[in-house]
Amino acid sequence: MALKLRSQMPELDGATEWLNGQLTKEDLVGTKPTLIHFWSVSCGLCKEAMPNVNEFRDNYKDQLNVIAVHMPRSEKDLDIEEIKKVAAEHSIDQPIFVDNEHKLTDAFENEYVPAYYVFDEEGQLRHFQAGGGGMKMLTKRVNRVLGIKE
Repeated sequence: MALKLRSQMPELDGATEWLNGQLTKEDLVGTKPTLIHFWSVSCGLCKEAMPNVNEFRDNYKDQLNVIAVHMPRSEKDLDIEEIKKVAAEHSIDQPIFVDNEHKLTDAFENEYVPAYYVFDEEGQLRHFQAGGGGMKMLTKRVNRVLGIKE
C-alpha cells in the first residue's frame, strides 16, 4: 500500500546517486508544492508518460517542484549509464534520485512505475496515482494544490 493521503513527505535519503542536482526534503517543503514521479528504464509506460511529466515541469516550473525517482525493477535497471542515456533521450532534466537500493521506494511504500505523488507546500501528500493514463486527473490535482481554478 502506498503512502496514505495527508502523510508527510519522506526524507529524500538513500540515493545511490543523484543526477541533475541533489535536493533534500528541506529544499522542497515550505517553498512550493512538489510532484515526485517514479519511473524505470525498463518501463515502456514510463517512457510514454515522460512528455506529459516534462510538460508539467515546464508549464509549472515557477510553482511546482518536480523530482524523478528511478526505481529499478531488475538487475539490468541498475546500470547508471543506461539511466543517464534514457534520461537524456526523454529530456528528464529535473533532479533524478537513483534508488538502486529501493530506500526511497520503501519509504514511499511504492510498488508501481510510473507512479505520481503530489505534495502540497507543507509536504503533505494530496494525491497519488499509478499507471500510464490519468494525466487529466493529475493535472486537476496539481491545479487544486496550486490553487488554480479550472
